[in-house]
Order: sequence, then C-alpha cells, then structure tokens
Amino acid sequence: MIRQNPNFNKYSFFLFLLILTSCSSIPKNTADSCLIFTERYLWYKHAKKTERKWGTPIYIQLAIIKMESDFDWLAKPKRKKIFKIIPYKRPSSSFGYSQAVKGTWKQYKNETGNSFARRTRFKDSVDFIGWYTTKTEKILKISKGDAFKQYIAYHEGWGNYKNYKNNPKVIELAKKVKKQSDKYKYQLDKCSSKLNRKKYILF
Repeated sequence: MIRQNPNFNKYSFFLFLLILTSCSSIPKNTADSCLIFTERYLWYKHAKKTERKWGTPIYIQLAIIKMESDFDWLAKPKRKKIFKIIPYKRPSSSFGYSQAVKGTWKQYKNETGNSFARRTRFKDSVDFIGWYTTKTEKILKISKGDAFKQYIAYHEGWGNYKNYKNNPKVIELAKKVKKQSDKYKYQLDKCSSKLNRKKYILF
C-alpha cells in the first residue's frame, strides 16, 4: 500500500496559487512596459507573437489594455445605480483585459477558430486586439500603427467610427491612448533587446 504524503495536497494548493497569481495578478507598475514584462515575461512572448501574427505593435496592444482595464483580468464596467444608490445592471458586457463585449468576442472566436479563448487570459486578449485592429485596418483603412484612430474604432465600433468627431469624450480617451503608446514605445526601445535575450522561463 502506498502511503500518501499528508503535505502533498497542501503543496499542490500553494503551487496552484503561485501559478494563478503569476498569470493573473495585476502588474505593480502598469505605466512602464519594461517593468510589466520584467514581472510578467510570458506576457512579452504573447504580445510579441501577436505582433508577428497580426502586425499590431506591442506598445499599441498595451496602451489599449491600459486604457480599457489597466491590466485587471476581471475588470467589468461599473453598475448603473437607481436613485444614485441602488446597484443596477452594467452598461455593457465588457469583460477582462481587453474589455471585449460578448458579441464581438464570439465573432473573434468564430473567425479565428480560437474556440477556447477566454477574456481573462492575457494571450487571448492581445490576440483579440491584433485581430480587431487588423479588421479596423481593412474596414476603415486605419493603419495599425495609428494608436489614436485605432482606439476610437476599438471603443466606438466600426459602424460608429465616422461619428467620433461629435464625441469629445472618446477623443480625449484616444489622446491618452496615443500618449501612453508613445511612452510604451520609448520604454520598449530601451529594454526590448534584453527581453529578447530571455528564452526560458518557469511560468
């Protein structure tokens, strides 16, 4: 008879928590792309793969996620309130890193064949952004390197893009995304060679 180590389940539980934390927790400094990828190196590999696959720059992937969820994998829109105090339904089905809504996420899965994609997974979220910005380029003729206009199309949807000039709020958001993407690009220019030298990682 094989005697089971009583500490086995305990160690397995802590290992599970370690893996979950390393994959899902919010980076300590979401304003610095080098620090994000130093802390979450596997994310760099996923973002790099998306850049190679779709042509969407890493710094734009990050800037969109920064604006949409600030890298919170469980982010959701705040609930509306009745009489300013009673919680009501959420304004949309946006969820996860990319804040993709259910309908667009379903379209992404159908078109890419990535049927097991989850909005709470970083690698699926950046792949979604690569897919979305690629369709934006095809539909609206907006370069994937244009953070300002790409974000407007991302936020408003392809059908509503033409009306964005009447929406000062989304223009301000897009300006912030452009500014953040420029910062991320500047930072990555300094640390990408170091990141590219890392080939092996435990988690």
